[in-house]
Amino acid sequence: MEREPVGSKSLITGRTRVYGIIGDPVAHSLSPQMHNRAFTAHRLDCCYVPFPVAAADLQAAVAAVRALGLGGVNVTIPHKQRVLAYLDEIDRTAALIGAVNTIVNRAGRLTGYNTDGAGWLASLRFDAGFDPAGKRVVLLGAGGAARAVSFGLVQSGVARLGIFDIDGQRAEKLAADLAPNAGCPITAGETAGDALPATLAETDLLVNATPVGMFPEHEAEPPVDPRQLTSQPLVYDLIYNPPNTRLLKEASALGCRVLNGTGMLVYQGALAFELWTGLRPPVEIMRQALNEALEGCSARGGMGILKQ
Repeated sequence: MEREPVGSKSLITGRTRVYGIIGDPVAHSLSPQMHNRAFTAHRLDCCYVPFPVAAADLQAAVAAVRALGLGGVNVTIPHKQRVLAYLDEIDRTAALIGAVNTIVNRAGRLTGYNTDGAGWLASLRFDAGFDPAGKRVVLLGAGGAARAVSFGLVQSGVARLGIFDIDGQRAEKLAADLAPNAGCPITAGETAGDALPATLAETDLLVNATPVGMFPEHEAEPPVDPRQLTSQPLVYDLIYNPPNTRLLKEASALGCRVLNGTGMLVYQGALAFELWTGLRPPVEIMRQALNEALEGCSARGGMGILKQ
């Protein structure tokens, strides 16, 4: 696989191994910059491109990964849960989470993985120096990203987990799915319900796994009122565009430590790179590429999408 680095000379041939990302939308995904820089760092004859895939075309798109001989793809919103039905094999962690963000093509057999949870935990520990074991946590959202984060949290030994979503039944479903693997009490409800304010007042970590605050709706009201964070928890917003959401700005002004989703994107991407290539991912090179891409987005006045 090692030849002229694609990223330095844009040399794409019939031997170039193609990877990519499928989702809707993907036009503003920053994963191509990150992965292409990683391929270049390892001098791999590979390239990574975005593939916009509407929900109605998901099954055909997955079949095309096999038919076209792609090395693999990342999967982003809104396909992370539905894609499981079209794969040949699903890794145990991805099956537990119920969502896939990485597909590996091994000789025509497609295996689904989830690197979101492990990537987020790596960012939490390395970027924030925060160990979730024994901590009280509130999670906003119950979609694919929230599922990955929540399974990582219960496996890390948190003391208590509260899950709140605009759809209370979806939050309760996630709590029920977590229960067999959880060693801590889990509560669930609507973000507009009565239980959330009291829970926020006694939490060590608040995680926003909703798209509220993401460009172009970056001036929207935060998903919770930061004034309710009287315990001054660490606030982790999975959104990385914009890098400083209103939730993070307001929480920081009230004395909370804050972190955006840049680190999660880097580490989940690094784990995907390792699954595809079997090589040690160049994490800091990937982080640099992502930061440069974010600076370019800010200079143009346009932002990308949540997560990948």
